Amino acid sequence: MPPFAWHIPRPLVMGIVNVTPDSFSDGGRFFDPETAVEHALRLVAEGADILDIGGESTRPGADAVPIDEELRRVLPVIERLAKLTDRPISLDTSKAEVARAGLAAGASILNDVAGLRDPAMVDVAARSGAGVVVMHMRGDPRSMQLNPTYGDVVGEVADYFAERIQTLTDAGIARSAIALDPGIGFGKTLEHTRLQLRELRKLQAFKLPVCLGVSRKGFLGQVTGKPRAERLAGSLAVACFAVAQGAAQILRVHDVAAHADAIKLATFLLHPPPSD
Repeated sequence: MPPFAWHIPRPLVMGIVNVTPDSFSDGGRFFDPETAVEHALRLVAEGADILDIGGESTRPGADAVPIDEELRRVLPVIERLAKLTDRPISLDTSKAEVARAGLAAGASILNDVAGLRDPAMVDVAARSGAGVVVMHMRGDPRSMQLNPTYGDVVGEVADYFAERIQTLTDAGIARSAIALDPGIGFGKTLEHTRLQLRELRKLQAFKLPVCLGVSRKGFLGQVTGKPRAERLAGSLAVACFAVAQGAAQILRVHDVAAHADAIKLATFLLHPPPSD
């Protein structure tokens, strides 16, 4: 495939398609490949610019999934969607073997919660010319929420990205293919999250797209007291806060239609069209 480069004329909506039985928000709802494809196409109709397909839950405490099982979950979905829509397909995985097969099946972006710390993942991305979303996570999904500690969470995450960008570009991954994800809720307390979101615009110093995933996350429930199914308003509030800062170019969400509308309105208010 031709080398991937992020083109973001406006904030983009990345629709989440969890092909898992145990994801924190909608695990099991779209575990069947046909159901997952139908859901993904519904997200496209609702305004998704990118589809993010994942076959392994990254919720706190989640168990690892064997490579063969992850491939069995995601490949049929990617193959079908690549034929049915022109939306870019992102593959949410940290396994090089899964990444390689997913790209061959039609994905063009690798969304790695481990930040491509595995040299084999770096090699797959560099050889394929795929886009990459590099996330910050302290530990792994099984350990990340066990007393996460930072001296300066904003500064430490920025230092991490500086190192990852250098490593990836040295390995042959084009800077134009890289997006950054601060990893909201991945090895962070509520206060860490508050500081990250308040200072999110500081990541713009890297001059790379920021992918923000806050949809339905636990910190929203901590603040509002709402269960997972009732966190749409909180998700929208944080998304609009980030867009208003100019600090998020990609919003990774479950509720695509509502976020697409909210982002359109926020963008209109910030940048109204020229008058006749």
